[in-house]
This record gives sequence, structure tokens and C-alpha cells, in this order.
Amino acid sequence: MPPSKAKSAVVAQRRREMLVMKIQGRTAAQIADHFDISPSTARSDLSRAIKKAHALEIQDAQLYRYLQGARLEELLRSVMPAATAEVDPDLKANEQARKLIADITELFGLKVPVRTEISGPDGGAIPFSSGEAAEIMALIDISDRDNAEIPVIDPDADLDDEYEGEGDDLEDDEEDDGDDSA
Repeated sequence: MPPSKAKSAVVAQRRREMLVMKIQGRTAAQIADHFDISPSTARSDLSRAIKKAHALEIQDAQLYRYLQGARLEELLRSVMPAATAEVDPDLKANEQARKLIADITELFGLKVPVRTEISGPDGGAIPFSSGEAAEIMALIDISDRDNAEIPVIDPDADLDDEYEGEGDDLEDDEEDDGDDSA
């Protein structure tokens, strides 16, 4: 049987108060004592209250984004005829339209990521191509040094060269396996 609307309202009010108490720094046990409920019920209610607050926050942000987008689009519609007029286009309206389009693009997260560059000790670019572990480790090694030399990294170099002898056993085992089958 679903809970009554009155009981749901009481629980919702209790959860709001519990959330305020948690924000004030009270523990779940203290909150449970205050409301005369079990600590597990208090933790469960707090968890639900936090999830609901988070969902409402996301909803509020989405609503704000939608409203701001609608306002910007309305402004864009008002300046666009003057900005795109075939005869004597208004340069000020054109600039306003460009800025509004940039604002809309940013509001909805449609901007293209900006390319970044890792700077070397002298301020110049560090060549970073493969993203291989050896290359990243070399860059980390020089990152804290003043006047560090940029290492030359061979992306085709085998990382196993550092661990000579460890892979030899495997090769011997493979050869032995081939001899046993004959």
C-alpha cells in the first residue's frame, strides 16, 4: 500500500530538516536521536535527501541554461535582420550577433577544446607525440629541474631493453615446447 500524501509530506519535511542538521555538522546518530528514529533510517533518509537535492540542483541548472538560451536566442533574432541585411548591413548589429552566438555556444558547451602545449624550461614547446609511458616519464623527470635538457625519446624503442634477461626464460621455454612435440 503506497504511503498517504500526509505521511509523505511529513517524511519530506523531516528529510529537509535532517539535511539542514547534517550541514550544521551533526552526525547521523545525533539526527536519529533528535527524530527518535533508528540510525539506519536516519542514514537512509539523509542519503535520499542528498540525492534529491542533487537532482533538484541539476534540474535547476538545466532550467537556468534553457531560460538563458531562450533569452539569448530572442536577442539574436532581434539583431539578426540588421546584421545580415543585403543592403547596408549594420556592423554594430553584426558584432552583437557574433557575441550572442559565442555566448550561446559557451552556454550549451559547444566550444571546441583549445589546443594546449607543454612548455619547456626555456619557454619553448616540448615535442610530445606518442604518449608512451617512457615519454611521459621523461617529461615528468625534467618538469622540476631548472635548465633541464629536453630528452630525445625514441618512440620505437622497446621498453623491455631496461629489463634484459627477464624475457629470455620465456623464449627458452617456447623453444623447448617445440622440441618436445617432435
